Amino acid sequence: MGSGQVTSSAPSESFAFQGRHVTVAGLGVSGIPAAKALHARGALVTVVNDGDDARAREQAAQLEALGITVRLGDGATLPQGTELIVTAPGWKPDKPLFLAAGEAGVPVWGDVELAWRLRGPDAAPWLAVTGTNGKTTTVQMLASILTAAGLRTAAVGNIGVSLLDAVLGEERHDVLAVELSSYQLHWAPSVRAHSAVVLNLAPDHLDWHGSMEAYARDKGRIYEGNRVACVYNAADRATEDLVREADVEEGCRAVGFTLGTPGPSQLGVVDGILVDRAFVENRQKNAQELAQVSDVNPPAPHNIANALAAAALARAFGVPATAVRDGLRAFRPDAHRIAHVADIDGVAYVDDSKATNTHAAEASLAAYEPIVWIAGGLAKGATFDELVARSAKRLRGAVLIGADRALIREALARHAPEVPVVDLDRTDTGAMLQAVTQAKRLARPGDTVLLAPACASMDMFTNYNQRGDAFAAAVRELGA
Repeated sequence: MGSGQVTSSAPSESFAFQGRHVTVAGLGVSGIPAAKALHARGALVTVVNDGDDARAREQAAQLEALGITVRLGDGATLPQGTELIVTAPGWKPDKPLFLAAGEAGVPVWGDVELAWRLRGPDAAPWLAVTGTNGKTTTVQMLASILTAAGLRTAAVGNIGVSLLDAVLGEERHDVLAVELSSYQLHWAPSVRAHSAVVLNLAPDHLDWHGSMEAYARDKGRIYEGNRVACVYNAADRATEDLVREADVEEGCRAVGFTLGTPGPSQLGVVDGILVDRAFVENRQKNAQELAQVSDVNPPAPHNIANALAAAALARAFGVPATAVRDGLRAFRPDAHRIAHVADIDGVAYVDDSKATNTHAAEASLAAYEPIVWIAGGLAKGATFDELVARSAKRLRGAVLIGADRALIREALARHAPEVPVVDLDRTDTGAMLQAVTQAKRLARPGDTVLLAPACASMDMFTNYNQRGDAFAAAVRELGA
């Protein structure tokens, strides 16, 4: 882990917006607040947007009423005179707009970068979280712990609460718990967190980043300029490698978390107790009890890892051990994250519709045994051999749904040929009820029927929430 000068795009570098031509790429959750904030600071704002539907026209009318120029149906052309682009995080770096900006020497920021630049002199520090899976849960746990410590905080960023709104709003915060996606980090060159964590790294969004190396590099940006702690996953060497490569402030420490017994400068688990050997005096010999494993809801292995990561960031900020315990006890996970729906005839039914990729599904499968697995959907280029090989011994059976279910079926045939498989070739609204009915037929008392699709949902459902709701409704109908 290196230390050195902050780069030329550091937060101290000023950018006067008055009279400057700024292009905002994309309407929506991030684009509209960005356009309004820039316009309020005297910038000459032009919003460009690929789409030109009814909703986009309605949003455009609202902005045009303020004096902001909007160009719909043309997100590819660089408006004349543009001196800065502020982009929605989902816009891919290879879009013609950004290629043109690069040729013209025009900088590109994301909404997170803009929020960082617009912070006031007494702005709340950021405790930042990224990773392939577990970000939202960890940020919510962290906010719960900080609240239990009596701190004014909010869970913001990729979690759905705009960082711009948090930074520019009237409410004062002592510290912010910030979820950052790889997209957001790509467009945030000068963000410098108080402390940060990369929870895990697995192939995801490679169509956007272009390669696993580029994806990891963007995740690793979260460690740049950290002041107190770079928190990494001791079970995921790639996260530790990112810490080693980071350019941080003098005195910043590498702090690991592990589901095993922690070494010095780590948080871990001993005899069902979450313990801290990083933020204690004489960490070579001493450990501080933080909470019981039973205080984590639910106490699945990957969720305990999330709790340890949240605790490490909170401890880096000086939060007492009692607040870690109280915050974890008070935390309630969002829907569709390893949520227990019901027990029917001795079989548990668990909804983890949020497990939309193989890494998340593997963590979910590791929490139960034996399992009747409901899986499938849109694979997004994923392969399933490694997931099935690692989870095969836990499987009682599998029920496959969705457009790319054949990929999972073929992986099961290769690595778990003894596991009975039901392949459902239907995508209508009754498909989930049939899937749950077939899973019930395969299950025995003591088993868990687990919806952990390892795939996106949009082939059959609006989103993973609707998919999880359909599963829960089917379980309730079965129970009735």
